[in-house]
Amino acid sequence: MSHLKVKQQGTSGRVTHVTPESAGWTYVGFDLHRLKPGETVSARTGDRETCLVFVTGKGKAAAAGTDLGELGQRMSPFEGKPWSVYVPQDSDWSVTATTDLELAVCTAPGLKGGLPVRVISPDDLGQEIRGKGSNTRHVTNILPENEPADSLLVVEVITPAGNTSSYPPHKHDRDDLPRESHLEETYYHRLNPPQGFGFQRVYTDDRSLDEAMAIEDGDVVLVPKGYHPCATCHGYDLYYLNVMAGPKRTWKFHNAAEHEWLLKS
Repeated sequence: MSHLKVKQQGTSGRVTHVTPESAGWTYVGFDLHRLKPGETVSARTGDRETCLVFVTGKGKAAAAGTDLGELGQRMSPFEGKPWSVYVPQDSDWSVTATTDLELAVCTAPGLKGGLPVRVISPDDLGQEIRGKGSNTRHVTNILPENEPADSLLVVEVITPAGNTSSYPPHKHDRDDLPRESHLEETYYHRLNPPQGFGFQRVYTDDRSLDEAMAIEDGDVVLVPKGYHPCATCHGYDLYYLNVMAGPKRTWKFHNAAEHEWLLKS
């Protein structure tokens, strides 16, 4: 199995755990919790900021001593927009499931920005359609760069069956602004129906990194550098939740030159 693919461990509790140390990088952390009604997960952010994404299900949330009430709405990541919570560094948070709950915990370094806890409701989220034809995908911006955070960028994408995504291939692995930013990235994948599979390739121009892998429901793919396109299969829609962070909080990418003609056709 590719060292860039992280399989879920078990079916309940914390089933995915990615840290900067385990990934061999500096910025992005990602956990995925599957909770039954009445179960609670809690943590302290320490020197990192956190974005809690209610991928599916509902739960009662609290952060930094504030009761945020019951959050969550959709029961499938393929239906509607998520509820999320931004939690700054040096803060406690907890979520108690009121239904079956799939909770993503996205983390990156805090920079002492002094930002408050805030609930990000579905009504706060912008959506857009990117691409055309068999490269069409539907994007929901959860924590884009025009919304306050210290390091985190969080977005989710739904790619219809048979389409490509993160395509034409692009990368963001050089701190060379304004042309390109350096951002580590995780992809948390879901399939609909869940028995399906898709594909993702992570590769560099010199092919010193070149890994293509089948992706199944619940897999996480690490993108430390390079291009990282995805492809779906007939009959199976693909959802992914992206978490990005780097030395500067901006998304500036470089397209693979040999495929850039696709943007002009």
